[in-house]
Amino acid sequence: LNGGYCMARVTVEDCLEKVENSFELVHLAAHRVRQLREGSEPLVDAPKNEDIVVALRESAAGKVFRKEESETEK
Repeated sequence: LNGGYCMARVTVEDCLEKVENSFELVHLAAHRVRQLREGSEPLVDAPKNEDIVVALRESAAGKVFRKEESETEK
């Protein structure tokens, strides 16, 4: 137990169940880390975790995803 919390590790395999491939995962996580550092609230309970771990936990939980570009945005 770590400070009263028993936290499972997040793995790339956990994330790839929700994200198409590792390339997309890297871009999604990097974008989400920037959002978190700019003040966005975490979408999962991950106290005392680094921003990248929070972003990966959010990906594994299916809380973040890539916004599809619409035809009008092209």
